Amino acid sequence: MNKVDAIIIGAGPVGLFAVHQLGIKGLNAVVIDNLDKAGGQCIELYPDKPIYDIPAVPECTGKELTDRLLEQIKPFKTNFYLNERVDEVKSQEDNWLVKTNNNNQFLAPNIIIAGGVGSFEPRKLSLKDTEKYEGKSIFYSVKNKENFKNKNICIFGGGDTALDWALELSKFSKITLIHRREEFRGAKHTLSQLKKKEKDGKIVIKTSFQLENIEGEETIKSIIIKNENGKTEKISTDIILSFFGLVMKLGPIAEWGLNIDKKKITVNSYNFETNKKGIFAVGDICNYPGKLKLILSGFHEVALAAVECFKRARPNEKYKFEFTTSSKAIKDRLGKK
Repeated sequence: MNKVDAIIIGAGPVGLFAVHQLGIKGLNAVVIDNLDKAGGQCIELYPDKPIYDIPAVPECTGKELTDRLLEQIKPFKTNFYLNERVDEVKSQEDNWLVKTNNNNQFLAPNIIIAGGVGSFEPRKLSLKDTEKYEGKSIFYSVKNKENFKNKNICIFGGGDTALDWALELSKFSKITLIHRREEFRGAKHTLSQLKKKEKDGKIVIKTSFQLENIEGEETIKSIIIKNENGKTEKISTDIILSFFGLVMKLGPIAEWGLNIDKKKITVNSYNFETNKKGIFAVGDICNYPGKLKLILSGFHEVALAAVECFKRARPNEKYKFEFTTSSKAIKDRLGKK
């Protein structure tokens, strides 16, 4: 079991800044996120779109903001548990015991929920009985591309994720890229590379087709796709990779006994603590009078929550507010001279 000062649920911008605000106070934390990379909505929904309301930053993309926040917290050497979901939270004296779906356990006096609008989960295939193939022949993400070598793979989707993996996996597997529309939403330069591979016979692209049926007992042997005119085609395949985007769900958070109204966690506006002592909610997932759904509002919220986290993690120490410009202790923690 890992004992830390705080458990941060959510690796979006506000969760990353929570690491910073805890770190400069000498507190250590772990970060848990259901996604496979840090950045939250900034990376999943608008990595290349400009953001104009970050103080002193006239313009940056979601990816640039994430990269800068990750750079800012490097000195604290925080452990990230990605592709992992918090399933259980239990009170244990003055601490909280957290268990994840990967059977990791953490004990801390503080939990900071920075989960945006909840956990992102892949939008699954709508055909019946696809569950029996999941993890064997149907996948919604690629965790280890070595497992996809020398296979017949059908990739469904028209966004960047589908295009990127079609390009990458075509280096060592037979790829059929299938999209329900004529036009792709992914980056033009990636699409041009795929078109070149199609011309060279290294990849097959099928547009205006959707999955109609799956054949195979324990694992998939072939699939039937159908276009808008009713034409069907049968394709031999070992694996389906489905990239139809993400759906946002509150998930297990709804079962933790927190005060929730319209999928938002109610907090006070003093330190953003919930109705449970030691559990804080910050960012888009929290609500209080006057709440604004802005990244900079989340930064403000987590700065105040971190003060209360210090008091709970160090009950025998008096909290002393310090400026980063003049505090030797903070500069030492940041590795600055």
